[in-house]
Amino acid sequence: MAPFVILVLVTAVLAGLRAVGWLRVPAWPFAVQCGVAAMFVATGLAHFIGMREQLIAMVPPVVPAPGLMVTVTGVLELAGAVGVLWRRTALWAAAGLTAMLVGMFPANVYAAMKGISPSFGDALLPRTLMQVVFLAATLSIVIHFAKARRAAAHPTPAASPNPDHQPA
Repeated sequence: MAPFVILVLVTAVLAGLRAVGWLRVPAWPFAVQCGVAAMFVATGLAHFIGMREQLIAMVPPVVPAPGLMVTVTGVLELAGAVGVLWRRTALWAAAGLTAMLVGMFPANVYAAMKGISPSFGDALLPRTLMQVVFLAATLSIVIHFAKARRAAAHPTPAASPNPDHQPA
């Protein structure tokens, strides 16, 4: 549940600060990027500090080397958190984080079915709903930056000052 709270809180605070004029950065997608980054810093660090054993236990038995898997995904989450904040890498970082969310969801289902974590937020339905929110956040960043890249690669011609003017 903590990652969900982090994502929503950071995004809402930054969007609110922009709305009242305390920040000059664009509310969108900056607030979502920061919310996603904060969430993945927290979850990435949890792969090494505090929850490592629980995360290893969540890895389904069909996956070899669960400790290594937790280490790799933790590093990727931290790298994605940094990458999503930099305009040049935000598209690819958000796409990678989206793929990770999808790829790691079976571990969440396994943990919920086995009762590995008794927290309400780790039960299957709440965890699935939170996963949808996480995916919406990362996908919104992918879509925003994909559109921005497409627009930069294919700029639309400037509107003619004379609406009756027809190009030759």
